Amino acid sequence: MDQVSSFGTDIMQIEVKVPKVNKMSQANAGGQVGGVTITTLKLEDAQKIAKLPNIDSWYAMVITQQITSFENKKKQAMIIGVSPDVTKADPKTEIDEGQMFTNEDDGGLRQVAVLGSKMKEYYFGSGDAIGQSIKVKGQTYKVIGTLKSRGTTGVFSFDDTLYVPLQTAQKKLAGINYIQTMIFKLKDMTKLDLTIAQATDIMRIQHHITNPDDDDFAVNSIVEILNILNTVFFAVNALLLALTSISLVVGGVGIMNVMYVAVTERTFEIGLKKSVGAKNFSILAQFLFEAVFLTILGGIIGLIVGFLITSGAEIIIASFGYKIGLTITWWSVLIGAGFSAVVGILFGYWPARNASRMTPMDALRRE
Repeated sequence: MDQVSSFGTDIMQIEVKVPKVNKMSQANAGGQVGGVTITTLKLEDAQKIAKLPNIDSWYAMVITQQITSFENKKKQAMIIGVSPDVTKADPKTEIDEGQMFTNEDDGGLRQVAVLGSKMKEYYFGSGDAIGQSIKVKGQTYKVIGTLKSRGTTGVFSFDDTLYVPLQTAQKKLAGINYIQTMIFKLKDMTKLDLTIAQATDIMRIQHHITNPDDDDFAVNSIVEILNILNTVFFAVNALLLALTSISLVVGGVGIMNVMYVAVTERTFEIGLKKSVGAKNFSILAQFLFEAVFLTILGGIIGLIVGFLITSGAEIIIASFGYKIGLTITWWSVLIGAGFSAVVGILFGYWPARNASRMTPMDALRRE
């Protein structure tokens, strides 16, 4: 959620969509993954929408993979072709050294590049990358800037990328005349719905679409995407809670059996305590405390194991170059310990109740 929000919550995005299907459907995602290529999204569409009064800044983008090289080093890298205002519309794209390419570089199809932090480190180490020339798809690109480290979003590492002017990427690297997505930073989020409606109308006019079912584009906002993620994570959490509840019931039955055995084995002790004046509540509290102690001890062990697994997973993920924080929050610890205590109370009550209701005569006679 934090990674998605890092793009800014005042963002509107337009991307390609398979016609006749819902933009959030499996058919749309599966169609594009399966090889459906939509070529109707053009730079001119972005330029038209950029004239809307609520648009602050924008950029269009294409992504391709190419072999890059410098001297005797080679690396398969993600090449991001973007329009020059990316640093204005995306606050996380920050120049570390040098500069971002200009509109003149983009319009003139100049072969200039801005390196992600890991790309710069891989090829040039601690040396100066500005002014150097690297090869991309066998073509020479002059390095004019480097980016600050940004980390990953999902499994995509922005630090292992190379930025080039959009039209240079289209015509010289990818051999296409369309774009894959366009991002718009809005001035006023209270006018989000109006801006989405206006952008949708412009896109339909541009693409000569009269039936909304024929839309070959999808207009989304970061707010909408966050809401969808919230829904998905709620469903996942509900499923995990259901699975955990089964484990709690099974564990609770185990605790109940242990406590029944404890009561049976200590029948004489119960009778002896009652014969010298122990109250029913005292016996109940003793066995209930033992049940709660067992479950809380199990909960503490579970928390320690969970912490170790989480830390190990974070280290393994980091070894692949991805920064995904798997943190254990204080409230999750309280919930875990609280549930452990509740299980002890619920499943330890009946054995403790049976023990407290024994009469001294019955308990001593049974022994």
